[in-house]
Amino acid sequence: MALLRLVATECRNVLQRGYSTASVPTTKMFIDGKFVESKTNDWIDLHDPATNEVVTRVPKCTQDEMKTAVESSKKAFKTWRQSSILSRQQVMFKLQHIIRNNMSELAKNITKENGKTLIDAEGDVLRGLQVVEHCCSITSLQMGETVPNIAKDMDTYSYTLPLGVTAGIAPFNFPAMIPLWMFPVAITCGNTSIIKPSERVPGATMLLMEMLNEAGCPPGVVNVIHGAHDSVNFICDHPDIRAVSFVGSDQAGKYIYERAGRNGKRVQSNMGAKNHGVIMADANKENTLNQLAGAAFGAAGQRCMALSTAVFVGEATNWIPDLVERARKLKVNAGHLPGTDLGPVISPQSKQRIHELVESGVKEGAKIVLDGRNIKVENFEKGNFVGPTIISDVKPNMKCYTEEIFGPVLVCLSVDTIDEAIELINNNPYGNGTAIFTTNGATARKFVNEIDVGQVGVNVPIPVPLPMFSFTGSRGSFLGDCHFYGKQGIKFYTQTKTVTQLWREGDVSHAKAAVAMPTMK
Repeated sequence: MALLRLVATECRNVLQRGYSTASVPTTKMFIDGKFVESKTNDWIDLHDPATNEVVTRVPKCTQDEMKTAVESSKKAFKTWRQSSILSRQQVMFKLQHIIRNNMSELAKNITKENGKTLIDAEGDVLRGLQVVEHCCSITSLQMGETVPNIAKDMDTYSYTLPLGVTAGIAPFNFPAMIPLWMFPVAITCGNTSIIKPSERVPGATMLLMEMLNEAGCPPGVVNVIHGAHDSVNFICDHPDIRAVSFVGSDQAGKYIYERAGRNGKRVQSNMGAKNHGVIMADANKENTLNQLAGAAFGAAGQRCMALSTAVFVGEATNWIPDLVERARKLKVNAGHLPGTDLGPVISPQSKQRIHELVESGVKEGAKIVLDGRNIKVENFEKGNFVGPTIISDVKPNMKCYTEEIFGPVLVCLSVDTIDEAIELINNNPYGNGTAIFTTNGATARKFVNEIDVGQVGVNVPIPVPLPMFSFTGSRGSFLGDCHFYGKQGIKFYTQTKTVTQLWREGDVSHAKAAVAMPTMK
């Protein structure tokens, strides 16, 4: 795996010294099974979030290059769709094995480009790997339905068939997991796939393409293009792309859903979130505070399922000082260094936005009980670091509550009863995830039954379902009919053909019996 070894070497170089601008490598496209240099004149500099040194230059692919990728996918679909379901399953068996053997190299690349800690980056890879492993069940997942003798000598059955060329537009916060939500499900169902990774973190996707080659996936089944707005518009508009998967911000998600939908494409769009953790006074205090701190500040708060909002019910409000002490002990440093709890945020612009939203809370009457805005990290003074920050006395009309901060900031609200907590959450436009911490089963059951959120945790802070289920964010957090992975993911990437056939019993012809053992070919 030449590319894997090359990227591993690049990772080590960056972690040790960074790149000078004269030696910055370029990120390649992946078209027709080959890594191809773009001929564009327009490049995006990708910076290490811990140092802000340029580590690679990402192309804004030309229109001709993107058209070539679609033509490759379209050509490959003609044969890939006819491949046996067993052969597609074998590719997934091999891919999951290769990914598992190279998790540490993928994690190093993610830490270099995204900034998250190595252990968190390995978790990023693992959660994507679990989707690949679930795709190995495609032989049962893609089964159709049948009813024999629906009328005299008549049977009806349905096939679950691929769509054609599909596309995925991935975000920066999970460089491996989100692409692995997309192309493995798409291609195992018999489609071909075009992936546009985030221009901020393309390296993990490129490593996965090397692994896909090694797994024996035919050329053109997956192609990778790069860019920003023009590449998104291309995917939304090209008539040969049948379905689009997107994970990212509200603004982009709504735009893609509307534009691609207007062009007749299927769209699944996971967007913003404001995930609430409800803390009851009867909860296990030590465990709850540890879980809350991890879910709020892990990955520097850059998870769409981060618990960014704590709702303390009744006397549980008195736990806030203890939570502050736990958060204060978290170590902020470059993600590759041992003992780091949270690394930098993705960009200087993101850091500035976080600062502004925290300050807006102060101006509107909230209290900063832990301020991480002025943190200094030795040897990484130019990094995009924000320390754990906790804002208390927050009200639902404050900007720091109504907007997704997407950083290591926890906003804290206080209510008197579980009913008030449920009403608060249900009045929020987002429905991605929520959690309740309690030792009372009746309280938990009431919360689960009455809360209008797609993914609910009971004493589980980040309730992301394993791939045999689907990722079921709701309301303002999702647009589309079918969610990612699980049974709904299979449904998104397939279409149903129903056949009704009539074979009259009187037309049966007889021939010599075959006595040879039947074989599968």
